[in-house]
Amino acid sequence: MGPVFSKFLFQLSFATTATTIVSGAMAERCNFRAYCLFSLCNTIVYCVPAGWIWGSHGFLHKLGAIDIGGSGAVHLVGGSSAFVAAWMLGPRLGRYDHGREPLPMGSPTNALLGLFMLWWGWLAFSSGSVFGVSGHKWKFSARAAVTTINASFGGGVVGLIYSYIRKKGKFDILDLISAVLGSLVSVTGGCAIYRPWEAIVIGAIGGGLACFGIPFFDWLHIDDPVGATSVHGLSAFWGVLAIGLFADGETLLNLTNGRSGLFKGGDAYLLGVQALAAVSFSLWAGFITFLLLWIINKFIPIRMEAHEELLGADLVEHGIRRSGVGVSRALSALGSHPNFDIEAGSAIGTNPGHEMALEKFLKDKGSLRNGNLNHEPISHITNTSIAWAK
Repeated sequence: MGPVFSKFLFQLSFATTATTIVSGAMAERCNFRAYCLFSLCNTIVYCVPAGWIWGSHGFLHKLGAIDIGGSGAVHLVGGSSAFVAAWMLGPRLGRYDHGREPLPMGSPTNALLGLFMLWWGWLAFSSGSVFGVSGHKWKFSARAAVTTINASFGGGVVGLIYSYIRKKGKFDILDLISAVLGSLVSVTGGCAIYRPWEAIVIGAIGGGLACFGIPFFDWLHIDDPVGATSVHGLSAFWGVLAIGLFADGETLLNLTNGRSGLFKGGDAYLLGVQALAAVSFSLWAGFITFLLLWIINKFIPIRMEAHEELLGADLVEHGIRRSGVGVSRALSALGSHPNFDIEAGSAIGTNPGHEMALEKFLKDKGSLRNGNLNHEPISHITNTSIAWAK
């Protein structure tokens, strides 16, 4: 019972990750209802290739392909799906009208917070990918943690250098985030069978691919708001191939079936199998994602209407109003819409009760100044509110 439940939760987390990777590439113009349906159906996009590589029945497993932490089955699958989804949705309105430079970030602070959450979680997933700490497993679990953090060092340094050159002496937050995540993605597949210095090299290359991939896809007018295609696609493709180059042919847990990478004295067989796995993951995920979105689009349009995109999904689909995001200007330009009521949404960061109380207090204060003694008592107003109003 224990192994079954633990593996179920582990695979559930991987299936969720492969699906949420796609959400970033579809952001800001995807119909929320269509995405919910897609995310439900998208589970099959992950489960089939996961069976290929990890199931005893899988053809890649029988050929000896290796993917310890999910560089291929999770990240490459998610990155390939992200590419197809972004291509099918098309760019956001006005995205490339004035060049290909990245748009301003909504919240660099929140983005960095997300990076650190992922960074920390990656240590747990990489270490847990050996499924235990008994016997010799704890040694490989510790090794996976070291290679994971070392790879992020390599990717982070590349991101700093890339950003410093591209921004002429400044450091762009998006470049740093993409480089670190790309390095983590690339080392995941072989985290327990690399040496520490090799992880730095693998992570550096993965981080570089993530950084250079984002402007490349923008050049193709594939609008991927968070760079999921580059970070989880290109870096993961390299990560799957890197196993065929750097894998240590260990025998304690038999993680490599006794085979070593090309740079470790092995032949080209493992590299060939890894290349087959990378191509198989990419083609499967791309085709099935296209098929799912094409079918869903027949019933629910996968792209928001123009007025909805301009007003923003937060407001149109969730009734959340934010200040300073151009909603008033968009309403002035677009006019009213039969399917949307601006008054239905509540502004975030405000307390309507406090606002009404203060408004009443100011009215009462005005009545006193005008000599009107028939005002209502204002004892319910707190001392703090009165002091603030004064």
